[in-house]
Amino acid sequence: MMKRRKIITLSLFLTVATAISAQETGFKTSGYIQGQYQWGERNAALRVGAANEDTLSAYNRFGIRRGRIKFSYENVIASGVFQIDLTEKGLGLKDAYLTVKDPWKGLMMLQAGVFNRPFGYEIAYSSSQRETPERAAIFKELFPDERELGAMAVIGVGEKQGLPLNLKLEAGLFAGNGIKVDNSNNKAFIGHLSASKTFADAFQLVFGVSYHNQKAKEVAGLDLEMSLISPLGMTKLNGEYLFGRTTENLNGGYVMFVQDLGKLPLSFVAKYDWFDVLKEYSATGFGLLWRMNNSLRLQAYYELIDSKDDANAFTLRLQYKF
Repeated sequence: MMKRRKIITLSLFLTVATAISAQETGFKTSGYIQGQYQWGERNAALRVGAANEDTLSAYNRFGIRRGRIKFSYENVIASGVFQIDLTEKGLGLKDAYLTVKDPWKGLMMLQAGVFNRPFGYEIAYSSSQRETPERAAIFKELFPDERELGAMAVIGVGEKQGLPLNLKLEAGLFAGNGIKVDNSNNKAFIGHLSASKTFADAFQLVFGVSYHNQKAKEVAGLDLEMSLISPLGMTKLNGEYLFGRTTENLNGGYVMFVQDLGKLPLSFVAKYDWFDVLKEYSATGFGLLWRMNNSLRLQAYYELIDSKDDANAFTLRLQYKF
C-alpha cells in the first residue's frame, strides 16, 4: 500500500512538473538511468540486487543502479533543484536545495538544503559522467550518500578579475548526519578551496584542498586533476589523498587514469584506491567506456579487491541520459 502511494505521488508530481515545463522557460527536466549487470565472487559486495545467500559460490545480479530525475528552475538571481532516485529498491531523495546569486558582480552565491558536500573532487563529480562505476571506498565510508543537509557560501574569482588563475572557495555548516533529520547541536564545517588554470586551450590543471571538522571527526584532503587534449584524444589523470582521524587515525585516496582511444568513441580507464583505518582496503580496477551517442554509453569494469570484507567484481552498465 505504501509503495503504491509513493508511485501515485510521483506520477502526480511528474504530471504537474511537465505542465509547468511547457509554460516556464526557466524550468528544466533531466536525468539518467543506469541498467546494470554485476558478477562477483562469493563475498563480493555488489551494488544491485540482494546479497549472496550461497556464500560458497560466486553470484550475479541485475538491477537499476541509479534512476535519477532532476527538476530545476532558474531566474535572474535564484534557482531551485529537486532530484529523486527511483529504482526497484524504492524511491529516495537525492537533492533539494535553493541557490541565490550575487546580483552585482556575480562572484558569490549562497546555497541551502540537501546537496553534495563541498569536499574534494569525486564527491561532486556526477555519477552520469564518472569514468568508474562507483566512487572510491574512502568516500563511501566517511561520506555516505555524498550529500548533506546544510548551507554554504561559494565565492569565485579569477582571470576575469585580472588574476593569473581561477580560484573557488566553498564553505559551510552541515547537519553532520547525511540527509537524515538534523538531530545534533554539533554541526560539521566543510570547506574546499580550488585553483584552476588552462594553458593553450589544451592542458588544464586543477588543485584543491579540503577540510571537514565535526566533534571527533576531522579529515583533510588534497585533490589534483590534469587533462590534456592531443592527437591521441583526451588524457586525464586525477587523484585525491585524505588523512585525519575519527575513532582512529586514517588515510586513503585514489589515483585514476583515463585515455581516449584517438578519434574512436572509446576510453580506457584504470584506477587504484585504498582506505586504511580499522580495516584495510585496496582495489585495482580497469575497464572501457563506449560513448555510443550523446545519450547512451556502455561501461565495462573489473575490480580486483584486497579486503577481508569484499571481493573481486565485474560490472557491465548501460546508461541512458536525457
